[in-house]
Amino acid sequence: MPSDGACDLFLDFSRNKLLNQYWPRLRKAVEPLSDEQIWWRPNEASNSIGNLILHLNGNVWQWLVASFDRLPDNRDRPAEFNATGDISAADLLARLGQTIDEAAKVLVRLTPEELLATWQIQGYTVSGLAAVYQVVEHFGLHCSQIVYITKMQEGRDLAFYSELNKTGRGTGGSA
Repeated sequence: MPSDGACDLFLDFSRNKLLNQYWPRLRKAVEPLSDEQIWWRPNEASNSIGNLILHLNGNVWQWLVASFDRLPDNRDRPAEFNATGDISAADLLARLGQTIDEAAKVLVRLTPEELLATWQIQGYTVSGLAAVYQVVEHFGLHCSQIVYITKMQEGRDLAFYSELNKTGRGTGGSA
């Protein structure tokens, strides 16, 4: 059984990844884009940035906020992928920002008992640790897709690792 210290380290790492790395990178990639760019799909088998943001919002809400705050799960996952452009980029980021704020509150207050408890989320039986890990890993995966789509459309470097350009070593901060 993990100690309180191990749980604290896990939660600190999870918060840092989600709140200080992935979320700022997603915003940096998306904020300059037009609504047309947000809803562009390379083909019908692919998702737009807008779909991915709606999907991340639904996932973070369902797996962190609704589950750990014991709220009703009203997620409509298919709607996240069926949307085609009726929400502006600013509104998408504002919605996800509100959900991220709520998730941050959950990640600050989670107890070792909640992390070790069994939860029913999206039809799965998981530990609290697995639920947090799922959200962080899932957010990172789709954040990378969003960054890639942005680079495809804009042809610009987002400079997430510019501190490594001279030596290949960081300056002590997070990547």
